[in-house]
Amino acid sequence: QVELVESGGGSVQAGGSLRLSCTDSTTTSSSRCFGWFRQVPGKEREAVADIDSEGSTTYVDSVKGRFTISKDSSKNVLYLQMDRLKPEDTAMYYCAKGIGGRCFGPASIGYWGQGTQVTVSS
Repeated sequence: QVELVESGGGSVQAGGSLRLSCTDSTTTSSSRCFGWFRQVPGKEREAVADIDSEGSTTYVDSVKGRFTISKDSSKNVLYLQMDRLKPEDTAMYYCAKGIGGRCFGPASIGYWGQGTQVTVSS
């Protein structure tokens, strides 16, 4: 059974940095895409960044140049380095594992983590 366990969320002032981590309990990581989504109450879950099975990355425009997604396949760990954080980045962040090698939104996701809260104060 797949289990995604996130860590690294917290509270930070605007301009600060956080690094989120997500550990995948299975060994099928190399053939799947992974992503980070975020959600605020009353709004739909938003794709923030993803990395496909070939290592290509995609970012939502609002985080380009500030966030970096990466993975350590030897440890089955996914990361999201978040720099120059803004108050509008405040949300619950979810790690996601795709059904296949490419992610293209929630419909392509097979597994979700429990979420980790990120709060950015101005």
